Amino acid sequence: MDQITIVKATADDLTTVQQIGKETFFETFAEANTEADMKHYLAENFSDAKITAELTNPESQFYIAWLDDNAIGYMKLNTGKAQTELQDASSLEIERIYVKSQYHGQKVGQLLYDKALETAKHEQKSYLWLGVWEENPKAIRFYEKNGFVAFDRHIFKVGADEQVDVMMRKVV
Repeated sequence: MDQITIVKATADDLTTVQQIGKETFFETFAEANTEADMKHYLAENFSDAKITAELTNPESQFYIAWLDDNAIGYMKLNTGKAQTELQDASSLEIERIYVKSQYHGQKVGQLLYDKALETAKHEQKSYLWLGVWEENPKAIRFYEKNGFVAFDRHIFKVGADEQVDVMMRKVV
């Protein structure tokens, strides 16, 4: 297999981030949600305005996984007020690790996670945290394997549907 590289994204990567985000979110969650809820979520959360604001937020960082010239996944990290909940200055949130399904099992998620851990250490954060859908046991196992433990739950809305995320953290 060719080398996968992890590259920090900029505002110029808007289309790439949108495409990966929409594709991977749909692949992962369409089966468990109504068509209307999926359409609403994708339109709202991957709009030009929303992704541009996220890409240009100084408290958020995006990293894209590339296989040659093919973007195969991405990760979004948040600090400070960009964090979706805790907003603890000593933490780094992994808001998203999205990998195209045809690349699952090829360590792309691990490479992205390793970059998150490296970033947390570089920024001298005390811990990493994230929310993962309680109905996604594969992702939960991935984070447990990487030393995360559950500490709470929160609601994640997809359209009108309220779903439960397991909140997990790892001390750095």
